[in-house]
Formats: sequence, structure tokens, C-alpha cells
Amino acid sequence: MTMFRIGEAAELLGVSADTVRRWVDAGRLAAHRDEHGHRVIDGVELAAFVRGQAGDPVTGSDGSSARNRMRGIVTAVIKDAVMAQVDIQAGPFRVVSLMSREAVDDLDLRVGSVAVAVIKSTTVVVERSGVTQKARPGA
Repeated sequence: MTMFRIGEAAELLGVSADTVRRWVDAGRLAAHRDEHGHRVIDGVELAAFVRGQAGDPVTGSDGSSARNRMRGIVTAVIKDAVMAQVDIQAGPFRVVSLMSREAVDDLDLRVGSVAVAVIKSTTVVVERSGVTQKARPGA
């Protein structure tokens, strides 16, 4: 069973430790005391809490099949005659999109504007933090 201290849970959720403490104090998120007296949150309970905050995982909020949405601020727009690169800072994550210049102009994307990166991918690489990856033959 994976247990997270308040600060670790906050980092995973992209909020402050004070916010997580308020959720625990309000009874929105269950926490227990470990053998050292620190408040910890069970990983399964944390995952359920996050799913509950995300809305309906089956239908999505707008009828789209894309499930990964990252709201952020546009930090760079580089356009040439046909294509453009748009950088979005969404919390601690930098998302870079390559799209047509026409799309950038139609969306009126500019540095400082708010945008949502909607991500749907056929390939997603998942790694575990802190786990040493061993080279495998043929990998």
C-alpha cells in the first residue's frame, strides 16, 4: 500500500500543502497518522479523490473523446508562413503544440492569453518515479 505525506500529495496534485491540509480538516480527503505521528494519505484514497474532482470520466464535459486537458498560459507563439509553435505553461508542465498558422490566427493565440491543451495520443509513455529502469534486450 502506497502512503503519501501531505507535502507529497500536494506536489502530485499541483496544490499547496495547506490546501491538502484544509481538505483533510474538512473531511473531504481521508488521512491517517503513521508510526511517527505524521498525517499520511493512502494512495488508493488519493486516486479516488482526484477522480472525483475530475468530473465524469465516461462522458467528459463536452462530448469529446479526449480526456487530457491542461489549462495554462501561452508563453510563446512562433509563426512562419504556414506553421506555428505554441508553448503553454500549465502549472509545472510545459506543453508545446505545432499547428497551422491559420489555426493560431483563428484562435487568436497570443503570449499571455489563457488556452487549454487538449491531448489525445496513440502513444503514452508511463514511467515510475524513483524506479531504476533496466535495459532489456530488444527494447
